[in-house]
Amino acid sequence: MLDAGTIILILKIAVIAVTGLLAASLTALWRGNYRLHGRINIAFFSLTLAALLGLELIANVISPGLFEEHFERVNAQSALRTHLSFSIPSAVLLLVMLPTGLLHYRRLHIGLGLTFLCFWIGTFITGVFFLPHE
Repeated sequence: MLDAGTIILILKIAVIAVTGLLAASLTALWRGNYRLHGRINIAFFSLTLAALLGLELIANVISPGLFEEHFERVNAQSALRTHLSFSIPSAVLLLVMLPTGLLHYRRLHIGLGLTFLCFWIGTFITGVFFLPHE
């Protein structure tokens, strides 16, 4: 069984990887390649959702309490709360952004996208740099 620190390290690597996809998506958008932007966003959405569901499965079904014990042991509950204040809104926005993009609700999608980027930057910084994986 993997320990909490190892799972957090794996999730940090996943966040870095999907952030690369997000950068590629924004590059495609900047170049006017909306179709590629959409396809990359579907991959970003799918991988992020898979990581989130996997984390929830581990945290709530397979090994409840694993992360609470880890964050108490390393005294990082505050870092976790800060991370969740960015990552939860990111996840909610992601669930709304995919359909608005696929349905071509351009104004709503762009507004949500800018808000999502702010929350994603917070998710990235707090997840990669604040959460202890030791």
